[in-house]
Amino acid sequence: MSRPASTRPAGAAGGGGPLILVAASGLAREAAQAARAAGGHDILGFVDDNPARWGSEIDGLPVLGGLDAVTERPQARIVLCPGPGRGRERLAGRLAEAGVTEERYATIVHPTAAVSGSSTVGPGCVLLAGVVLTASVQLGRHVVIMPNTVLTHDDVVDDYATLCASVSLAGSVRVGSGAYLGAGALVREGLTVGPWSTLGMGAVALHDVPEREVWVGNPARFLRPADVPDPAPSRRQPPASAGHSPGPPPPGATQPSSRLWR
Repeated sequence: MSRPASTRPAGAAGGGGPLILVAASGLAREAAQAARAAGGHDILGFVDDNPARWGSEIDGLPVLGGLDAVTERPQARIVLCPGPGRGRERLAGRLAEAGVTEERYATIVHPTAAVSGSSTVGPGCVLLAGVVLTASVQLGRHVVIMPNTVLTHDDVVDDYATLCASVSLAGSVRVGSGAYLGAGALVREGLTVGPWSTLGMGAVALHDVPEREVWVGNPARFLRPADVPDPAPSRRQPPASAGHSPGPPPPGATQPSSRLWR
């Protein structure tokens, strides 16, 4: 895993101050609510690639414009909020090209999340209500963990992964970069979910899930290869864990309307 440059304390949203949420998506709305609950931030609003949204309001917060709004406000912390897929990785690369450093990324942890002192949470992560990291859990950069998900001792979640609501990982599980675990998925102790793979809603993984595959069911079984185009090249894209795009989210997943997700 690409080790985080820094960690954030549980219950804090990356140090306070002004905050911009990048991509006016459902995840951005959830992250805004978690940041409000945690306190300490002045949420400036959203940015989005879709000009039709500029100047509008979402949940009482303005859409400030495109990515230029990030560079025009260098004092603001940022969180990347596209849905599952290559979006967060691509946005990180675009912002790095624009001179945005990793220190600008906030980490949002809802105050009801329980993060042990032996666990580490990388920059840009979003942990929503009821998330539990029990002991020596390691989260990479830009990981999203939805409500009531439980990660137990020695779990490792690599950059850009998404764990949906009520996922449970037994001890010493490795979730590869960009992997997507659907709501209610369970993973047995010591297993690996490969980079840019998908474990479907309610799936029960009793064996390793190889890289770039879609597995579903109880017990989980191979469904199909994931559709994984190569990432767009970027000379200054920050290093991420090895892996490729998982392609579109699994059937039934909600696709955010933001163009930044694609």
